[in-house]
Amino acid sequence: MSVATVIDTARGIVPPLAAPPPDRLAGLQASARGRDAMGILELALKEEFAGGTAVVSSFGSESAVLLHMVAEVDPTTPILFINTGKLFGETLRYRDRLQDELGLGDIRTIGPHPLDRAARDPDGTLWSRDTDACCGFRKVIPIRRALAGFDAQITGRKRFQTESRAQMQKVEFFEGRYRFNPLAEWTLSDLETYIELHCLPRHPLAEDGYPSIGCIPCTRRVARGEDYRAGRWSGLAKDECGIHGVDGEGI
Repeated sequence: MSVATVIDTARGIVPPLAAPPPDRLAGLQASARGRDAMGILELALKEEFAGGTAVVSSFGSESAVLLHMVAEVDPTTPILFINTGKLFGETLRYRDRLQDELGLGDIRTIGPHPLDRAARDPDGTLWSRDTDACCGFRKVIPIRRALAGFDAQITGRKRFQTESRAQMQKVEFFEGRYRFNPLAEWTLSDLETYIELHCLPRHPLAEDGYPSIGCIPCTRRVARGEDYRAGRWSGLAKDECGIHGVDGEGI
């Protein structure tokens, strides 16, 4: 039996919920059609799921854009941040800086359960043997646990980032809740323009050759001419950690 199907109330792990009511997803997708990113955030945070929506953020190189928008709509929105125990110190400091400068009032830092860490990766080297398993207990299970009380989530995913994201919708249904992707259509140029327009602070590693930033063991600098996410899980047939599905599905 996979971890995803285990019901462990001590750790707050729950199985995926039922499919959405008929026409509910289609109705939300229709409402999102024609709205810009801010409009989609208002749809989730103010109109359809007020008080029941969380933002999932890595506080990576582009995260300031979505977080700035969220702060404009509702700065008390819960922000879920996964501290895997393997992150760059720069990412942790960037989280603190954005919280202060953007006025984010409810950042919730979550991480792997101590019992899972002791049982699955006591020496901290699982990443070198099985990256999916490492992402599974350090990211996938904690985020499922943290999202259990919410009806909807918001992500900063964009279609240009990976092949698996290229066809994603602005509103989806995933693991029992609605998922809003307000930046789905944005390009790197759009992100850069927004950052400059609003004078947003940049991740310290972004200017040091890290356009996409994850855990230390599985992130490297990207050389000139390489793909945007070439530095993530370099040399492996993997470009997702699993918290959004695709790789890690069923972990």
